[in-house]
Amino acid sequence: MDYYASLNSPWTHLGAARLEGVVARHGATLRIYPVDFGTIFPASGGLPLPKRSPQRQAYRLQELERWRAHLGIPIQLQPRFFPAAEKLPAGCVIAARETLGDQPAIALAHRVLRALWEEERNTGDQDVLAALIEEIGLDAVSLLALGAEERWAEQRARDTQTALERGVFGAPSYVVGEDIYWGQDRLNFLDRRLALG
Repeated sequence: MDYYASLNSPWTHLGAARLEGVVARHGATLRIYPVDFGTIFPASGGLPLPKRSPQRQAYRLQELERWRAHLGIPIQLQPRFFPAAEKLPAGCVIAARETLGDQPAIALAHRVLRALWEEERNTGDQDVLAALIEEIGLDAVSLLALGAEERWAEQRARDTQTALERGVFGAPSYVVGEDIYWGQDRLNFLDRRLALG
């Protein structure tokens, strides 16, 4: 299964642990793609958050508050460092995916999201990112150097184009074959789909 994630998305964070549980329950494979939704939104008819109407922005905060209470995940509704710079964290996740495997990449992405949304840490800052890498048991010096290589930004651009070609338009999107499940509130449907094999 392919997992198109934003490292700035509260919805990606709210679904992270449950997604891992669904995948484990069915013995499925999961490959993460931290794509550029700044490219995907305009190409698919969406708007970045600052350009959405005041009504939509207000409703988003109401929904975040509802889901925070429902799931018991202590997110900050308006975290101090949102939106954080994504280039280096995404580069590190992609580098981990391509050199260490899917699980370390997913672990890093989910740690970045928790730091941003629960701990109000600046995940775009190199020192903060180094600490997060170390916290999940990876070597920060080598992964930061690797993640900064331009080839991973180029890979991210290719992954973003592939996401658009597959019909992805929002984060998170979970894709199984031709089936797209957009949003952490679609995890029950994803669970049923994986149960089919």
